[in-house]
Amino acid sequence: MNSQVLCIETNEAPKAIGPYSQGVVFNNLIFVSGQLPISPVTGDLITGDIKEQTRQILINIDNILKAANSGYQNIVKVNIYLTNLNDFPLMNQVYADFFGTHKPARATVGVNALVKGAQIEIDVIAYVNN
Repeated sequence: MNSQVLCIETNEAPKAIGPYSQGVVFNNLIFVSGQLPISPVTGDLITGDIKEQTRQILINIDNILKAANSGYQNIVKVNIYLTNLNDFPLMNQVYADFFGTHKPARATVGVNALVKGAQIEIDVIAYVNN
């Protein structure tokens, strides 16, 4: 494997549920794998509405980014997958509160189903602080 590639793993976010890393750093970028609303403490999908699930995912992503010397303010691209596009306004409220004035590029896509029966999944690309 290229010496410029670093796999990120932290106990502050859910462990990968398959053969992949929580995140991968290449040069000055970190690619965070799709995150589900899973508690890093229990390893279980959290119950609750889309707002609670969105909040949990964003916290998990921020913790992965911090483990790579980055943070949510360094995110440049976000992909959001929703099983119910009617959840978009509620998800968007939490998203807006979390990011504040920081507005990375984003795509939101409706999907038929997600792993573990989740209602939402989010992946991001961010830059790493020097």
